[in-house]
Formats: sequence, C-alpha cells, structure tokens
Amino acid sequence: MAMRGSWEDLSARLISGAAMAVVGVVLIALGGIWFAMLAAAVSGLMVWELGRMIAPQDRRGPVALGLLSGGAVLAAWALPDIYALPLLAAPALVGAGQMPRDRVIYGVYALAILVAGYGLASFRGDFGMVWLIWLVLVVIATDVAGYFAGRFIGGPKFWPRVSPKKTWSGTVAGWVSAALIGAIFLTFTNAGRDLPWISVALSFASQMGDVAESALKRRMGVKDSSSLLPGHGGLLDRFDGLLGAALLMLLVAQVVYVPQVRF
Repeated sequence: MAMRGSWEDLSARLISGAAMAVVGVVLIALGGIWFAMLAAAVSGLMVWELGRMIAPQDRRGPVALGLLSGGAVLAAWALPDIYALPLLAAPALVGAGQMPRDRVIYGVYALAILVAGYGLASFRGDFGMVWLIWLVLVVIATDVAGYFAGRFIGGPKFWPRVSPKKTWSGTVAGWVSAALIGAIFLTFTNAGRDLPWISVALSFASQMGDVAESALKRRMGVKDSSSLLPGHGGLLDRFDGLLGAALLMLLVAQVVYVPQVRF
C-alpha cells in the first residue's frame, strides 16, 4: 500500500507532462510572438496562483493581477528594452499593495516570475532555440532524476524543514543528469566545454527554485499552488525549477558572452 501510494500520481504526471512538453517544444520552435504569448500566459497564471495563495478569500483580485501581469510580459517583449523593467515592476508593485499580508513576498516573487517570463521570450529571439531547449532539458532531467532517485534510493533529506520530500540522493542525481545533458549537447553543437558544469549550476538553481516555492506553500498552508495540472498541482509547482534556472541563466547572460549555438 505504501509503494502504491508513492507512485499513484505517476501516470497523471506523465500524461500532463507529455502534453506540456509537446506544446512547449512546438512553441519554442515557432518562436516570435507564439513563444512570447506562451511565456506571457504562463507568467500570468503563475501570478494568479501566487495571489490566490496569499489572498485565498479574494476571488477577483488575483485574476485581474494575472491578466495584468501576462499583458505586461507581452508588452515588455514587444516594446524597446528601456520599457521592460517599468512594465514588469508595475504589476508586482500594484499586486503587493493589494495583498492583505506578505506584501514583500508577493512583490519579490511576482517580479521574479515576470522577469523570467520576459527574459525567456527575449532570450529565444536573441540567441535562438538551442539554448532554450538545453535549459528546459536540464530542468526536466533534474526533476525526473530527483523524482526517481528519491523514491528508489531515498536517504537523508536535503532540507526537511522547507522541502520534506527532497532527498540528498535526488539532489545529487539531478546534478549528474544535468551534467549529462550538457555533455550530450557538446556532441552536436559548438557550445564551449564549460557547458556540463554550467548545466550543474542551473540544476542547483532549479532545485533552489523548487525549495523556494515549497517554503512559500508551507508559509501559506497549502499543498499545491492550484489544481490546473493533473498530477503536478499548479503551474508554480511545475515551473518553479524553470523559474530558478531561468533567472540564473539570464543573470549569467548579462555578465558573460553567450555565443549563438548552432548544430
């Protein structure tokens, strides 16, 4: 019974995960306005989930903030870069002012979501889809390896007070799988030799994104950010790792040269 309980969500996770992967790959390949609209929609929904967790009694406010946030991401992508930060900061500040509690948490988290959404859409246009596919695969490999290693191997918890399900075995398995993704990309792209260890750094950032969202949910007293995705919970539950990895990648891209990677 315990074993069945630990695996009972696997089929739902696989089906919804496969559907998200197909949609994501198609829109990443299309790029342009198509991927920008996906980034805006996902960002808006995550902001809605954030507001819903902090202010569960407010049915209309989080919806309006989600719509405003998604529109801000799309506008920031379409307009010159000089307008991006004000456009992205405005919904986060407005939403923070409307929250009944934890206003700083809302503002910081909402801004992180919007910057990541805008950054990914812009990154796709500036550097092509190869880097973006690499990033997504690193995050997926980290999550999948951690999921199975945690169940098959188990062992000591990584940070039990914040994320009671995350184990050291799953954490290290995520790093190893991310390094393998980087090594695989070295075989058919012109990426530099640092790619495997950079992949590990992004894997760790992905795990910290997961830990941050776990801490948020524990503070708010909820199990999932929403029930939008069968087997996964909400979009924040699914994309918390991508959020952390994307923010680190965007930060690194500001201080180091990012080459155009070709097959």
